[in-house]
Amino acid sequence: MKKWFISSALTLGLLASLPLAASANSYTIVKGDTLWSIGERYSVSVLDLQKTNDIEGSLIYPGQVLTLPTAVSAEERDLLSRLVHAEAKGEPYEGKVAVATVVLNRVNSSQFPNTIKEVINQSNAFTPVQNGSINKPADQEAKKAVDEAITFGGQGNGSLFFYNPDTATSDWIFSREVITKIGNHNFAK
Repeated sequence: MKKWFISSALTLGLLASLPLAASANSYTIVKGDTLWSIGERYSVSVLDLQKTNDIEGSLIYPGQVLTLPTAVSAEERDLLSRLVHAEAKGEPYEGKVAVATVVLNRVNSSQFPNTIKEVINQSNAFTPVQNGSINKPADQEAKKAVDEAITFGGQGNGSLFFYNPDTATSDWIFSREVITKIGNHNFAK
């Protein structure tokens, strides 16, 4: 009994000395960390990290414990990567990041559904969903663009739409305010 008590006390002591990063909802900063690297590692945006932890700017320090906001799931990341691959094949990398950002901006907008899956599968929202090309695997560049968009989330120009002005047929889309043009796509509010 005495051995069990000593063993249990040692185990509890070891557990108490572990960094708080062991918690699924927190992370203890170590030397060399940045908000960007933490965001990439945990699939959360820098802005969400700042907002959740009441941080202004980018100053963090080793030993500081951050609360991690809700991350994008592996399933959502894969779906978004496949959409980016299908929608922006042949477009510059920056355009791929912007396409992913449009989806994330829609999730954060009250005008659209609240999840990546619901936004992507919204009726008539994305041609690759309609024609089935979303079912093809994403390439590495699309995956990287999605990772960057997730980490960068909330820091873009608020684009909610994108279209190719040479092939678009909807008069409605031409009424949207164009924020930027990247490759063959216009990005609009």
